[in-house]
Amino acid sequence: LDLPFKHKGIMCAPFIGPISIEKYLQSGQVERVVCGGENYDGSRPCNFDWVKSLRQECVLHNVTFCFIETGTYFIKDGKKYRIPKKSTQSEMAYKSGMNYIGKPIKFKLCDNFGFDIPENELYVPHYRKNCEHCSSKLICNGCCDCGKCD
Repeated sequence: LDLPFKHKGIMCAPFIGPISIEKYLQSGQVERVVCGGENYDGSRPCNFDWVKSLRQECVLHNVTFCFIETGTYFIKDGKKYRIPKKSTQSEMAYKSGMNYIGKPIKFKLCDNFGFDIPENELYVPHYRKNCEHCSSKLICNGCCDCGKCD
């Protein structure tokens, strides 16, 4: 973790096997972990037991965990599911209740002169109705008002 970044996260995608990231979480440098299954033709399975195990490591270290999608091929309680639609994958991940909000991530934003940007000038994300059951909401910057959801 000897990297020159102020903010560090781990992305486990495609999540196609059990892993442990505990030694990295112990450092206190990782602020967020995101995981999601593999998509499209030829995708390999994502097992819910792996997701639960990874989440538990994050909870233990109070690190935010976001399960963004099941992937096309998902295994839960020994049952195999084929979920081709990405919106359904996201909704199923959301319904799993695996997302966890850990310690707050503090960003210090400055203007071009190095002065702190006042709180009332910072961007505040907003979301639409279809965002309510999206598992990525936890890591999303909000709606861009492109009109595609209307």
